Order: sequence, then structure tokens, then C-alpha cells
Amino acid sequence: MSNGTTVLFGLPGVRVARVEQVEFGGRVVHLVTGVETAAAGCPGCGVVSTSVKEYVTTRPRDLPYGETGLSLRWHKTRWRCVERSCDRKSFTEAIAEVPAGRRTTGRLRRAIGAAVGDAARSVSEVADAHSVSWPTAHAAFVEHAAALLSSPQPTRVLGIDETRRGKPRWVRDGQDGPWRRIDAYDTGFVDLDGAQGLLGQREGRTSAAVVSWLSEQTPQFREAIEFVAIDPAAVYAKAVRTEGLLPNARVVVDHFHLSKLANDAVTKVRRRVIWQQQGRRGRKIDPAWANRRRLLTGYEHLSANGFARMWNALIDSDPSGEILSAWIAKEELRKLLALARADPARDQIAAQLYAFYAWCAATDIDELHTLAGTVETWWPEIEAFIDTGITNARTEGLNRLVKQVKRVGCGFRNVDNQHRRVRFHCTRSHRAATATSRTLPA
Repeated sequence: MSNGTTVLFGLPGVRVARVEQVEFGGRVVHLVTGVETAAAGCPGCGVVSTSVKEYVTTRPRDLPYGETGLSLRWHKTRWRCVERSCDRKSFTEAIAEVPAGRRTTGRLRRAIGAAVGDAARSVSEVADAHSVSWPTAHAAFVEHAAALLSSPQPTRVLGIDETRRGKPRWVRDGQDGPWRRIDAYDTGFVDLDGAQGLLGQREGRTSAAVVSWLSEQTPQFREAIEFVAIDPAAVYAKAVRTEGLLPNARVVVDHFHLSKLANDAVTKVRRRVIWQQQGRRGRKIDPAWANRRRLLTGYEHLSANGFARMWNALIDSDPSGEILSAWIAKEELRKLLALARADPARDQIAAQLYAFYAWCAATDIDELHTLAGTVETWWPEIEAFIDTGITNARTEGLNRLVKQVKRVGCGFRNVDNQHRRVRFHCTRSHRAATATSRTLPA
């Protein structure tokens, strides 16, 4: 029968023989194997041995306990294998929590893996907290992640977007060659229809990166995809349209990026007009600069007083009317995109699209002509957004978590390690389980 100290220690397979106090308040726990017959089974043939070869002592590392922690001494037996046909001549006792060759307990490895994965803490920080080396802590997290992460399952809607992996670097082609800027990016693939979260990442933001990742998935996975949400990126659209890759997929352009393009056009027009009028950058004394935030705010979010102040100030300060024309074009595009939430008829969509095109065409503003050309180029994908209302918002939200993991890690030199950490932290089912585990019992 187990004594109280063994029960309190709580490591299955061993029992506490004694505990001794050492210098500086440390404690050494001496352990012996609890169930000798099970531990005496040869791992090669399974035959239980009765022939003792020698007695050995190991020092497995366990979870910290108290301010000074515990040091373990496991006194165990090395047995001779009594089966003549077995290649294993001798073996030492082992338990499930401390298999042969391991120097850490299973509960310590699980605690380290959860600390790195669940809280997105750096491996070095967790290693220091548990008094183990970086490779030991990293191996514990890899084991933890492998047990929880599964292969991507089929999804109806796939989101694709890129995130920067590190700071841009400058490299030189040869000793006398020109310098080239290299921006390290990762392309992420997100389940927008289910709860899988981030399905995977691939280094680079090219068509080849997308085609490579999709080609590695099962045919059932590729055939199940009906919509792919992207920003207006030609490389991603080209990859999705690769013949035979996603036979049932329809590309949807996210409206957030289209609104950003419209806001960028307004900003470019404002800056150009101020340069033409003042020969310098905008200042607080310039009405266009003072109202720059109102120009980027949707009409429905402006107060009546704020809209009147912006409108009257720009009427008085900009005789060309270009800034207000750009703002109106932006609002016309936003009205078109807002139809996705209104279940519109086809003639209603056509009428609003014509109003946007007509307004841009009636001006001599190059920025608006470029914006209208972009909408025309991507219109089938924009129409798909209006029909379905599918956005890449969840992908953008996961991008925030990706950046959080990168900041905690202070950068990653190993791409595979980074992708594992990022995907583990961006798996929605895992985050839900983590939130539950952190809730205190009532």
C-alpha cells in the first residue's frame, strides 16, 4: 500500500523511499520502482526477468515544487534478459512517465509543451523557468504540438493572405553585383467556414507557394473548396485558377482591401493638391490636412457637424474640387460594397456600379481612373463578394496572432519551428480548449 508521501508526490510507477534535506534548503526525493514485475519486462522480447545484473541510480528532472524545488534520485535495477533468442542482453527498469533514455518526466514535458504553446511564451523563457535546456524545452513543445495538431480537414471556404516573417534584408549578387532587397513573407491558409483556424503556412508570397501547399493536400480537400477569399493579389488569383488545382473554387475579393484602395486614392489626391497649391507638404493650417481623418471616415460615421465642417472647408480651400471628388468616388464604391449585406437585385448592383464608374469617368483625376480600372479588373471577384458576403476578416484576425507569436519569439531562424508555433497558436479549437482550461472552477 502506498504511503502518504508517495501519494503526494504523485508520479505513477514509482514510490517514495525517503526524503532528505540537503544544504541551502534543498530536498532530495529517493524513489524506487513501484511495480517491479511490470518494469522488469524486457523491451525486446517482453519476457519478465528475475536475474539482477546491477543496481543503478538516475536523476530524472521533474516539475518544480516549492521555492527550492526537488531533486530526484531513482534507484532502479538493471536486469539480464533471460531469453536466449533475444538480442537485448540487459535493460534497466522504465515506467511510462520516464521511458528508457529519457531524463525528464512526462508531466514535466507536458507542462513545458503547454507553457510554450498555450500561452505563446518563448522557449528560452519556459526553459529557464523549469531549469532545463533550450533543446529539451523545444523537444517537449514539438511532442505536445504533434499530439494536438492534425492534418487539415476539407473546408468549403479558404482564406489566403500573407504576413511578413522578418525585417527586410539587403543581399548582394556576387562581390561586385547590385544590392537587392529581400522581404521575407509567409502565405497563410485559413479555414473560413469551420473552426480549424490556420491550416498551414508556406514560405513566400508567390503563386508557386500557393500551388505547392494546395498540391500537398488530398484531392478531397481541394474538391471541397467552393470559395477562396483573397485581397486583390494577382499572384494568389493566378494560383487559384491553375487548371485542375481547385476545380470547384470561385475567387472572392475581400472588401476591406478595396476600401483601403479607395482611401489610398483619396490620400494621394489630397497630398498632390496641397503640393500643387502650396509647394510643400500639408500642415495644420491647411484645411485638407486638418480634415484628413474625416476624409477617410465613412459618411455614415461622420456627425452632421463634422461633415459640414469638412465639406465647407474643402469647398473654400480647393477650387479644383478634386479632393471632394475623390471622397465622393470613395463613398460610391463603399455603397457598392455595402450591397453585400442588403440582398440586392441584379439591376440594383448594376446601377450602383454604373454610378461609381460614371463619377470616376467624369473627372480628370488619374488616381480615380486607376481605382476604377482596378475595380473593372477584379469585378467578377467583387461580384462574388456581393453575392456571398464572404470576407477575409478571420484571416486578418489570425494575422494578428501570427505577429504576436513572432514578437514573443523575438524572431525565428528556423522556418519550420516558426510555422509550428504559429499554427499551434492559431488553431481555433486549441484556443477554445485553452480558454476553458484557464477558467477557475466555481
